[in-house]
Amino acid sequence: MLPALALATTAQKAMAQPGDTRYPKCPVQEGLPVSEGIQGTAVRPNILYIMCDDHSMQTISAYGSAISKLAPTPNIDRLARRGMLFRSAFVENSLSTPSRACLITGLYSHQNGQRQLGEGIDTTRTFFSELLQQAGYTTGMVGKWHMHCRPKGFDFYHILNNQGTYYNPVFCTTGEYGKYKQEKGYATTLITDHAINFLEHRDKSKPFCLLVHHKAPHRNWMPEEKYMGLFGDVVFPLPKTFWDDYATRGSAARTQKMRVDDDLRMIQDLKVPETLDPNDVESMDSYYALLGETNRFTPEQRVAFDKYYMPRNRKFLEANLKGRALVEWKYQNYIRDYAAVIRSVDDNVGRLLDYLEQNGLSDNTIVVYTSDQGFYMGEHGWFDKRFMYEESFHTPLIISYPGHIKEGAQCHQLVQNIDFAPTFLALAGVKKPAEMSGRSLQPLFKGDRVKNWRKDLYYHYYDYPTYHLVRKHDGVRNDRYKLIHFYGKGSDRAVQENKYQRTPGTGEYYTYQALKKINYFRDDADIDYYELYDLQTDPDELNNIYGKPGTEKVTKQLLKRLADYRKTLKVDE
Repeated sequence: MLPALALATTAQKAMAQPGDTRYPKCPVQEGLPVSEGIQGTAVRPNILYIMCDDHSMQTISAYGSAISKLAPTPNIDRLARRGMLFRSAFVENSLSTPSRACLITGLYSHQNGQRQLGEGIDTTRTFFSELLQQAGYTTGMVGKWHMHCRPKGFDFYHILNNQGTYYNPVFCTTGEYGKYKQEKGYATTLITDHAINFLEHRDKSKPFCLLVHHKAPHRNWMPEEKYMGLFGDVVFPLPKTFWDDYATRGSAARTQKMRVDDDLRMIQDLKVPETLDPNDVESMDSYYALLGETNRFTPEQRVAFDKYYMPRNRKFLEANLKGRALVEWKYQNYIRDYAAVIRSVDDNVGRLLDYLEQNGLSDNTIVVYTSDQGFYMGEHGWFDKRFMYEESFHTPLIISYPGHIKEGAQCHQLVQNIDFAPTFLALAGVKKPAEMSGRSLQPLFKGDRVKNWRKDLYYHYYDYPTYHLVRKHDGVRNDRYKLIHFYGKGSDRAVQENKYQRTPGTGEYYTYQALKKINYFRDDADIDYYELYDLQTDPDELNNIYGKPGTEKVTKQLLKRLADYRKTLKVDE
């Protein structure tokens, strides 16, 4: 008998319904002062910031990739047509919570404390939302907060628990932090419902700043009922680096656990519970991860799930695929589900844009669309993120600001997610705190090349040993070259370098122990080495040229810049 996925058991009556009572005239969050006598004017724009979790540039058709041509995003493209498409936007640390901490503080990970996925955010640091609130903005946050602290500087929040779930998720709201209630529906739609309700019920005498943070398209890529199987017959092209053998790179490219081949889970990720092996710990772990979503289904949602996945799975099992044919099947169905999840994101971006237009808000609202980092869509044979290689380091960024940004504009200068907070403060006429490392993007809005703009970027990834086993590394990138330094103790030895992983009671400690229980870790060596890439001649980063004849000058320059960043920013590891 095939393993059955249990149906949702939560009673319908226990599912909270969105209602006007959740959206009062935005009372000030307890304990946070608000400046008196400051009223919104036409000069200070409203701010709508939309951020997805793990949305790749490759799946936004405005960027022109092969995948997006088969799975277009018309509403996100609509935003790009009316604003600026950033071609060189990057993150400081390609991981969800650290990226969010960079957004809210304008600081690098080691400055705001959030180096790893779990604990770390320094709540004594100023959040830009506090400063906007004090300057007379009505502030709201809906969706995926995921920073392990109470939201501060927000008149209203309605946030998912931790990562959140796609189906019938739980939220907590203003004044009830930690008290989660279940709601019926699909997360992407519910988050947008709450965003629109905030806009409807805000104090309309003030400008607003609203952060809309979607769970989608985070793993495990559960499409909305109506889009299950939307791309089931589409054959997506394999990336040209899909079969990369990492021949010129150091060990980190080979010891990771984020390969479509070996590490994309058949049950959790590809929804084939029929492959369950009750005697295999990781197989069981994958099964329970899928149950975390399917156990929440209503009967109607379960019918839609079974209607697509059961026949597909039956056909797959009968084919008994092996070798490359199996890997390509995994790739195709990963992309199909991911693209279907994005379709719901695009729909809901359209809902927000329509609301602004229908309520006369478009002309004085700056709209930002981005992701908390990039994502691998099979490039180098990978899914997930974390590395400083382009697909995860690079992130989509589109900004629309009528009258200030020319329609259809593009920007090729280097920007980073630490720049968002200073940008929003500048738009509000608020002076940036001296400690903020980022800088306002406003000078770039004119579309001209800004002469005194930054010439390179610093990156640092700390989250090892944990999911996907990507080694610690930092580096510097300019318009042409990228230097990466991989370092640190391998395997369990690295835990001693991580404060929270060795502290019982923390999320980091729990995650480490859970992964250890399923034998997730490898006995990796200690490492200390560099990689160098010429992005002009090798945009796919297949040829590591560190130490090669003729690279001495550029290597020396980049090593100096890396040392300068570490010294100036006081990087402590």
